[in-house]
Amino acid sequence: MSKPKVGIACSAATRELYLEKRDLERLGKIAEVVIEEYDVPTDWVNIPVDPEVEKRFAKFAADLDVLIVCHGGPRITKAVFDAGKKLKVVGELEGDRFAGRIDVQAAKDAGVMVVDTTHSSSWPVSEWALALTLVGLREHARFRDIIAGKAMSHDDYRTKPPARELTGRTVGMIGFGHIAWRLREFLVPFRTEILAFDPYAPRELADALDINFASLEKVMGCDVVICLAPDTPKTRDMISERELGWLKPGAVFVNVSRGVCVNVPALIAKAKKEDAWFCLDAHNPEPIAVDSPLRQMRNVFLSPHIGGMTEEAQPRFFTLMVEELERWHAGAEPRAQITDRVVAGRSGN
Repeated sequence: MSKPKVGIACSAATRELYLEKRDLERLGKIAEVVIEEYDVPTDWVNIPVDPEVEKRFAKFAADLDVLIVCHGGPRITKAVFDAGKKLKVVGELEGDRFAGRIDVQAAKDAGVMVVDTTHSSSWPVSEWALALTLVGLREHARFRDIIAGKAMSHDDYRTKPPARELTGRTVGMIGFGHIAWRLREFLVPFRTEILAFDPYAPRELADALDINFASLEKVMGCDVVICLAPDTPKTRDMISERELGWLKPGAVFVNVSRGVCVNVPALIAKAKKEDAWFCLDAHNPEPIAVDSPLRQMRNVFLSPHIGGMTEEAQPRFFTLMVEELERWHAGAEPRAQITDRVVAGRSGN
């Protein structure tokens, strides 16, 4: 039996950074691998379609069983599916978790499975979410005094009110996807109660992962609230004045997902009240405006959207895709499929 043929389309830079030799060799044990370089401008959602590039790409796909794209690669359009009659699986290494370079409807019409391994970067985001949670509970403003060179007395080693521990607290998650699943693992030793708001997550996850789903208002009332929602038409400005008003006194609000999920004027107004702590990795706009009042507030800790940027995450996108193709080749289903439920979450329908 001949090996399936796997084609990979990406830029030269992506090939260098993402496609490690060990993973290519691993994939080569179960498939014939061919790589073709492209230089289509990178965008998470709107990938331009050039007729000449599409024609070349369709020719590349014609004898493939699997087609993988990443940064620099063209969009897999209906024309490409029409040409790739043998295609059984298409995948994207890093597509903001929703296969931005793939016409998912065209894939469905063609009976082709879609896989997206963007969750490689979800794991470090989960780590940073935990770190920011701990920073917030320790009421982090003292670092400003140290940087400013302020003389510290014995009393300055304490915070008023005292810093708090994470153990035994309630944690609310807005969005319950890959980041949340990993974060839940990290929270187990802290014996936290986890409440999640996510209209699209399968309810079976509650029993499987020992969490509870709840309304947004209930989740916003937890000791720690962590925004993990994607940028969709329904999540933009979903957390505004009313929702921020649901935070309990002294709550910690963490955002490691998308800045557009939180209404910025409402966020600034709430932070000015100094009755809650904010640890923000995601901003709107990005980078955070130089004159933003948030930069100067003692109850606000900022990082420049670095949660998913680790040296381990970059090559892992392809490692995870190789694992998915090994499952498929062995007769099992890939885990990171773009299903109708995932598409619904992305579109807000």
